[in-house]
Amino acid sequence: MMTSAEQTSSISSQSNLSIENCHVDGIKEQIKCGTLTVPENYQLPAGQQIDLHFTVLPAIDNSNNKIPLMFLAGGPGQAATELAAMLRNRFYEVRKTHDIILVDQRGTGQSSQLKCDDEAFTAQSVYESLTFDFEVSEVQDCIADFTQDLSQYNSENAIRDFDAVRGALGHDKINVYGGSYGTRAALIYMRMFPESLNSVVLDSVAPLDMRIGLFGQSGARSYELLLNNCQAEESCQKAFPNLDQDYQKVFAELVAKPVELSIPHPRLGTATKLIIDADKFVSTIQQQLYSLTGRSMMPLVINQAAQGNFMPFVGVLAQADEKQPRGSVYTNLLMNIACNEDFPLIAEQDWQADASNQFARNISHRGVRLVCPLWPKYRPEASFYEPVNSDIPTLILSGNLDPVTPPENGERADQMLANSRHIVAEHLSHIVAVNDCGVGLVAKFIDELDLEGLDASCLAELPAETFMTSLNGNT
Repeated sequence: MMTSAEQTSSISSQSNLSIENCHVDGIKEQIKCGTLTVPENYQLPAGQQIDLHFTVLPAIDNSNNKIPLMFLAGGPGQAATELAAMLRNRFYEVRKTHDIILVDQRGTGQSSQLKCDDEAFTAQSVYESLTFDFEVSEVQDCIADFTQDLSQYNSENAIRDFDAVRGALGHDKINVYGGSYGTRAALIYMRMFPESLNSVVLDSVAPLDMRIGLFGQSGARSYELLLNNCQAEESCQKAFPNLDQDYQKVFAELVAKPVELSIPHPRLGTATKLIIDADKFVSTIQQQLYSLTGRSMMPLVINQAAQGNFMPFVGVLAQADEKQPRGSVYTNLLMNIACNEDFPLIAEQDWQADASNQFARNISHRGVRLVCPLWPKYRPEASFYEPVNSDIPTLILSGNLDPVTPPENGERADQMLANSRHIVAEHLSHIVAVNDCGVGLVAKFIDELDLEGLDASCLAELPAETFMTSLNGNT
């Protein structure tokens, strides 16, 4: 095995960098776009090569030449460059004085995307597939289409890629922000190339001991908080006094008989048949728990469905459909990583314990339990799962309402790191930096690296979540 320094030197000396000014959708001004050629297999540096695609959002004021921030996307399977327009605005406080580097993780976007012809494995309308509802033949046909060596599309090679881009751009050190799965990538980065990192932000932590697919209990916790917060707000409690009963009623009825509707397609306008079964209903509700906007609508959506009116639910589906494919997940990379780095470590009793809840039950298990036994295998070394010990300054952020990466994940990360601080936003959900206060903390931290003196009072001052109580939008 090469040491991290040897890995970096080998990569940099053999890589081919191309970078130019460019325009991308959603951004008026010029930014930088580039490709870096790296080995598909780092143990065979003269073998098959792949191109990594990246963009750089230049600092508004770069006179002080501050250390840039590399943004590690979530999923696994998000392409970071597809988030450029959103991050240009959302990370404005960071971008004032720091370049932001976005690299499509290998297997996503324009970085040797893992492609197959089967529509089930591509970004598609939520009307066609919201949940992982695959046929065995679809999985087998998709796998047969791949031309890449799937064993090389793993988390550790992604980090080798990211560090290769850092070196090729001439940066001795970078700051790293990781969100969701990006926090797992950041932790691996801290272990593999600590000398490359000035600071790290872990937002909505997915530690190495968390298993992708086991989201039943975390989803149920977030749902219970929704119920409790609705009951604590007078207007919501008055409008929906039996919200959980409403939810359980809809779930049972959809298990017994899915609802079939004929609706206009949101983009094409043509009549589209929509079948709403229990999986689609629950998965949609769980996805909406990720954001405060989604959460605010869920009591009304659930209550209306219990009365037989699924049109508010259809409206939620249409909104989700309009947001695709920007920031959507490339399913093939998601499966390649989850099936090899997570699935083999999940015992049957883990599946059963996670399914023991009254919200999503085992719905988050269905896709991986069907796909993973069929997926080509690679196995990380045992050391891959060991805790990361590091003294790199690390800010850890968690949203209390988060349905997938709850605060306890951040607490575990905080306990194993020597120079960290964990801040929990009581009234936020998944990804604290979607909030102005949260991103402001990120900017201040990477500028000053003062964990103890970082003033997070703005998070404590955020109001409790509020809810829509009528179809005209009143609360």
